[in-house]
Amino acid sequence: MRLTRTSDVWWKNAVVYCLDVETYQDGDGDGTGDFAGLTQRIDHLVRLGVTCVWLMPFYPTRERDDGYDITDFYGVDPRLGTLGDFTEFVRTARDRGIRVIADLVVNHTSDHHPWFLDARSSRDSAHRDWYVWCDTPPEDGPQGVVFPDAEKSVWEYDEGTGQYYLHRFYKEQPDLNVANPAVRDEIARIMGFWTELGLSGFRVDAVPFLLETDGQPDAGALPDPHAYLADLRAFLGRRNGEAILLGEVNLPYADTARFFGGAEAGEGDELTLCFDFIGMQRMYLAMAREDAGPLAQALRERPVPPRDAHWATFVRNHDELTLDKLDEDERAEVFAAFGPDEDMRLYGRGLRRRLPPMVDGDRRRVELAHSLLLTLPGTPVLFYGEEIGMGENLAAPGRQAVRTPMQWTPDKEGGFTRAEGVTLPNPVVEGAYGPKRVNVHDQTRDPDSTLSRLRNLIERYREAPELAWGHCEVLDTDVPGALAHLASLPEGAVLAVHNFTGRRLTVAMEVPGLRGGRLLTDLADGEGVKSAAGGRVDLALEPYGYRWLRVNTPLDDPDRTIEE
Repeated sequence: MRLTRTSDVWWKNAVVYCLDVETYQDGDGDGTGDFAGLTQRIDHLVRLGVTCVWLMPFYPTRERDDGYDITDFYGVDPRLGTLGDFTEFVRTARDRGIRVIADLVVNHTSDHHPWFLDARSSRDSAHRDWYVWCDTPPEDGPQGVVFPDAEKSVWEYDEGTGQYYLHRFYKEQPDLNVANPAVRDEIARIMGFWTELGLSGFRVDAVPFLLETDGQPDAGALPDPHAYLADLRAFLGRRNGEAILLGEVNLPYADTARFFGGAEAGEGDELTLCFDFIGMQRMYLAMAREDAGPLAQALRERPVPPRDAHWATFVRNHDELTLDKLDEDERAEVFAAFGPDEDMRLYGRGLRRRLPPMVDGDRRRVELAHSLLLTLPGTPVLFYGEEIGMGENLAAPGRQAVRTPMQWTPDKEGGFTRAEGVTLPNPVVEGAYGPKRVNVHDQTRDPDSTLSRLRNLIERYREAPELAWGHCEVLDTDVPGALAHLASLPEGAVLAVHNFTGRRLTVAMEVPGLRGGRLLTDLADGEGVKSAAGGRVDLALEPYGYRWLRVNTPLDDPDRTIEE
C-alpha cells in the first residue's frame, strides 16, 4: 500500500499513547508532573514508536475528579505549567513526528467554574440556561449515576435558587445544557482555541451524556444530537483538516456505530474513532477462560466503520477496567480470574488493576495482550506505563490505583521527581512492581524486556499496513483456545494467530484465497511456512504464544508477491 494513500488519514495506523501530565514527570522539583518534565521525556515515546499523544485533562481544576472538574477551559493548571509550556511541548512533539490530542470534557464543568457560579446566583442570571435545571426531577429523565459509591442521584438541590441541577458524575460537576445554542458556540470556541495552539484533535469524554436530552421538557423540539456532533466535526475539519475526534462511547455495537455518523451509508461525518469497549471486555473474558471464543464472536459482530473512520483498541484505559457489557456470570468469571479480592474491584462493574499483576506477572500473557492490541482491527491506544509492565497501587483510592507516577529509574520515587518530603499526586507503586524492579532505564538496556519486546511489535505493526487498513476476517480453527484472523488488502495479507492457553498448540486453519504450496513469512524472524492443499495452514504455538505471518510474500515487503 502506497504511503501517499494513507498519510491524510494518519489515525488509521497511528499508535496512540495516553498520559496524565500530573503523574508523568516532574520538571521543576515540586513533586507534581508538568509540561516541562513531559517535554524532556518525549524521546522515550519516539523510541517506543508512538505517533500520537493523548493528554488527559491539564486545565485548571478543583481536583474533585482528577482534573475532569474544570474551572477554566482556556488555561493550563498552574501546577502543570503555562500556556507557553504547553505550546512548547506540542511543538517539540511535532518536531519528533508526534501529533497531540487532548481530552475535551464539555459534558460538565466544575461547580466552581464562573459559568456555574453565575448560573446559581439567580434564576435570571446570564448563564442560568447553560445548565440543566428543574423544579422536580422528571421521571423520564436521566437515570444511573457514574459514581455509585459517592452519589445516589443525578440531581442535586440548589438551596439558593430552589431548583435541582443535573450531574451525571459528582455533584461538584454540573452538566452543561448542550441544547443551548450559546453553549454549543462556546464548545466550538474551546475546540478552535486549542486547535490554534497545535492540537490535532480531541478525545471526547462521555459522548452519550454530552448529547443527552432526556428529561428536558422540550426534548422533542430540540435539534438532533447527532446532527450537532456532525456540526462539531465539520467545524473541526474547517479549522484543521487532519484533526480527529476520538469518542468514549461505551454502548452496544449497534448504538456505538451510530456515533460514527451515517455508518450504513458510509458517510462517517461524526466521530473519527470510537473505542471498542465490547472487544476489550470480551478479550479479558477470553483470557480468563483460555478460550478465544468470546473475542472471536465480538469481532464477527462488530460493525464495519465508515471508510475513513476506525475503531480504537485498548488493553486498559485510565478509568477502571470496565466489564459492564458482560453479563453477571461472565463478569464473575473475570473477577475470579483477575480480581479475586473485593478491593481490586470498583463500582461492582470493573477492575482497578493493571494487566501484569492480574496475570501474576506472566510475561507471556502480557505480551499476548500487546500482540492482540496491535493486530486486531483498529487503532491501538496505550496507557502510560503499559510499555514497561507497571502495576497498580491498591492503597490509592478508586481509579487512582492505576494513575500512579511513571517509573523511569530504580530510585525511590522512580525518577518521577527529585523532590523530597513532598506529597506526590498519587503514591508510587511498591513491591514487585515498584521502580526498583520495573522502570524504563533498566528495560531500555535489556533486549528481552517488556519495553524492548513491545518496541519490536510496534515496528512490525508499522511495517504491516494490512493490519491497519485491511479487511479483517476471523478464521475457523480446530482449537477453541486459538484465535486466527486475516487482515487483507489487494496487495497482500497478514495472518495473526494467538494461543490463549497455557499449553502448546498446533492450530490448523484454511486461509481464504491461499493455494497449496504458497509461502507465509513470519514477520518476527523471517522464517517461512508453506501451505498445504486447499490453503490449509498448520502452525505450532507456544503457551500464550502468537505469530504474525505475511501471506503470499517471500520477504517482509508488502509490494512483493510470489510468481506463479
